Amino acid sequence: MKRILLTIVLLATTLAIALPTSAAPPNRMIGINVLLNTDVTDQILADLSKYGRVTDAIPQLNAVTIRAKASLLPSIQDLPYVAAANPDAERYGAPIDTVLVENFANGLSTWNLDAINVTDFGFNNRQVTYDGTGVYVAVLDTGLLDSWRQYFPEERIATEYATCFGGGGGDMGFVSTQPNKWEHDQNSHGTHVTSTIIGYSLRGTPINGVAPKATVIPVKVLNQNGSGWSSVIAKGITYVADLKAGPLADYPVVINMSLGGPALDAVEEVAIDYAISKGVIIVASAGNAGTAGMGYPGAYAPVISVAACGWVGEWCQGSQGWWYALNVADPTNPDHFYITEFSSRQKAGQDLDVAAPGSWVVGPYQLQSGKISYYFLGGTSMAAPHVTGIVALMAQKNPALTAAQAEAILEGSAIYLAPGSRTVYTPYGTTTTISWGADATGAGLATADAALAATP
Repeated sequence: MKRILLTIVLLATTLAIALPTSAAPPNRMIGINVLLNTDVTDQILADLSKYGRVTDAIPQLNAVTIRAKASLLPSIQDLPYVAAANPDAERYGAPIDTVLVENFANGLSTWNLDAINVTDFGFNNRQVTYDGTGVYVAVLDTGLLDSWRQYFPEERIATEYATCFGGGGGDMGFVSTQPNKWEHDQNSHGTHVTSTIIGYSLRGTPINGVAPKATVIPVKVLNQNGSGWSSVIAKGITYVADLKAGPLADYPVVINMSLGGPALDAVEEVAIDYAISKGVIIVASAGNAGTAGMGYPGAYAPVISVAACGWVGEWCQGSQGWWYALNVADPTNPDHFYITEFSSRQKAGQDLDVAAPGSWVVGPYQLQSGKISYYFLGGTSMAAPHVTGIVALMAQKNPALTAAQAEAILEGSAIYLAPGSRTVYTPYGTTTTISWGADATGAGLATADAALAATP
């Protein structure tokens, strides 16, 4: 592999987790997502406005979002035309630890693509013939950095469909459309996620992605702090579903959601069902809550949920924590992989599907200080786009692929990772022993070659 000098900043992150919150004080104004058992009508909107301010309606879902006092939620739930009503649920991700390690990497590691049999180590050494041509991937996230053209070819970003829903920092229950804010992100989570799917430019050198010829639709649903609300997520999902039903009817469409939180939301769940009914395939991170359980939307059954795994050779021994940029000798050997401690475990009623690399994945990223460089991030947020990319390859092979088919193929072709433990090196020059059970793995490690071979 060609050697490249890099300054690496390592971020141990929790990029798809939300912590449970206590019930809101009765007089506090909250967002309430209301799912109707009938169509949205002017009369219903007028009636709901007696309880609070109606901030949005999604007629396709028979859904309404209002701002009202928390104490009024039971009364709204009891209305005869209401099927379900719940507080607007937060969806976000934020780093829990940031460690600066400056050294020279021994080449740019591509272990994550090697591990899923997309590439062998090195540059331009793809192991699969499909590249995502003709497939659209909607990345519901923070949008892209202003400087996104430095990292991605302009033809790979569908600027004509890119948009923003309430991602500018609004409070819960507020849903707004701000089309141009998608390319003015100051968080860069969405930029890093996108780089795994289609690859990126490293100071002029093209770095492979899982599906480098797929076309990304940035849909900003998270604000500059990387947080958002389920009402906004539902709006974004519905928008993409309508694209699939309209101008993109002749193209496969996949959604990636590297985000989550612990609370279910009826409107968000119906939005997922609506999108799948239009032919969209949805992939989401499982969450970074460890034994506390999976986050939503990843835990909804129709969604392809992704846990985070690592490679035992990620870091070699040394006081500087040098990056081990060598070949993943045998990606089919489950002994070479582990499930990360932060990756959410499946609880009763939840559905964990597969695992993918999510321990230390490199890509363009911006710290809060404003410095943009290339950073290793960890989180199920990083794992999900690997599977999204694999699904894009599968959809290129079979444009009629359904969500149920994609999930079954991924699970049936995954490399089973049995419960166990591994002792691995850390970026800090130490070792740690990581253990996991059957609730952490789903069907196992998703791999591109096996999934493509099983795709009709």
